[in-house]
Amino acid sequence: MVAHLRQVANDLDLPFGERTMTFNSRRAQELGKWAEDQGSGERFHHAVFRAYFADGKNIGDTEVLAEVARSVGLSDRKAREVIESRACSQAVDDDWDRSRRSGISAVPTFRLDGQVLVGAQPIAVLEKFLLDNAVPRHGE
Repeated sequence: MVAHLRQVANDLDLPFGERTMTFNSRRAQELGKWAEDQGSGERFHHAVFRAYFADGKNIGDTEVLAEVARSVGLSDRKAREVIESRACSQAVDDDWDRSRRSGISAVPTFRLDGQVLVGAQPIAVLEKFLLDNAVPRHGE
């Protein structure tokens, strides 16, 4: 699986470092919900991606996540409070429940008109998926 992820990351010119450990992302998901509420969700998610996949950091660690939050302009103090209080736990549970009800069991999952594409895919595969489902190219 790691070899496949490395190849996809390479194909998409995404950072992907040497990882020797896998870390639980639940706390990162919860903090991501908070970051979204603060208007910094996209920046936070990109920074967590880089921290985990490129830098090999433990995104289950409160201090790592507080630093990621600070790196995108959020309060590291407030990030610690959100993590420790589990303030966004229910929101993440709700997302997981909605995913299960929709038949989604892996990320990323792309669904369009009853067709499903699961997993990180090269751009050519995603493009074919969209074109096969009559999604016009940008600008067409």
